[in-house]
Amino acid sequence: MNLIQTAVQTVLPPKRKATPSGWTSFNAPCCVHNGERADTRGRAGIMFKEDGFQYHCFNCNFKAGWSPSKLLSKNTKNLFGWLGMPDSEIQKLALYALQIKEDRPVTKVKINLTLKEVALPEMTMSLIEWAREDLPEDMQEQLLAIYNYLIERGMDIDWYNWSWSYAPGYRDRLLIPFYQDSKVVGYTGRKITEGKPKYLTHSQPGYVFNIDRQAVDRKYVLVMEGQLDAIAVDGCAISHNEPSDTQIMRLNALGREVIVVPDRDKPGAKMIETAIEQGWTVSMPDWGENVKDAADAVKKFGRVYTLFTILHYKETNEIKKQLLKKKLEHVEL
Repeated sequence: MNLIQTAVQTVLPPKRKATPSGWTSFNAPCCVHNGERADTRGRAGIMFKEDGFQYHCFNCNFKAGWSPSKLLSKNTKNLFGWLGMPDSEIQKLALYALQIKEDRPVTKVKINLTLKEVALPEMTMSLIEWAREDLPEDMQEQLLAIYNYLIERGMDIDWYNWSWSYAPGYRDRLLIPFYQDSKVVGYTGRKITEGKPKYLTHSQPGYVFNIDRQAVDRKYVLVMEGQLDAIAVDGCAISHNEPSDTQIMRLNALGREVIVVPDRDKPGAKMIETAIEQGWTVSMPDWGENVKDAADAVKKFGRVYTLFTILHYKETNEIKKQLLKKKLEHVEL
């Protein structure tokens, strides 16, 4: 048993009981901190694993835990404090977790995720294929609008297999196919004119956009919210601001430094929260006003400079990551 496991056991309340499934239950200390009444029914459960532990409250659904591949998350530190552990001891354990993580050899693991192959909308071809066609004037104008949109966004035609469909509902949309193992497993259509919905998306649970293009010799994997941001810097996208457990496992399985580049809005704070919990790096370059995300930065500065600033501003310090999170939480909509 390691130092963190031992420290947790010393602060568990004396009134507790073991269950046949391996959990140890006791009155949850977290409920009163999460808007619930104090627990008196032993709704908290903790399970010690070979080299870590996991905690779950079956009343307020608070979760925490630790394993040697992670730093101490905010939830885990809060749990230690609520169990009565002194701040000085929590800080010592945080340093211990950091030392273990840095000393631990990196192991690359392949997460097998089987996704169904899907069909793109009817009459879909890549922009390069469309350019070779002899099209009537109305189709040429609609296709030219798609090309102009890419140019205005600072994107190059060879950065991705950009596509377009002449099917109704897609003629004013840039199509971005989703690939896994060279198969189409989804897509999104980004509207280039005013109106809603901005995106028409078909995606499957657990999918991480552009993960197939993360070559094994790369030192970093950049994680964005949206597909255009990911393409702009050849990173990955989770399609929303809170990655699923499967997405987290797939990113961690790459065995590289994960750098989260959040959008400059309040939802972006949730991405930083996940980064803190997972021990990932966060980067929020000073791109100035009116630059909300990486795609905007590429449009303003170009791809090379944007990548340079992301690496220059990457932050691993836990306190500074918390400050970046608070900064986004106070962004005015």
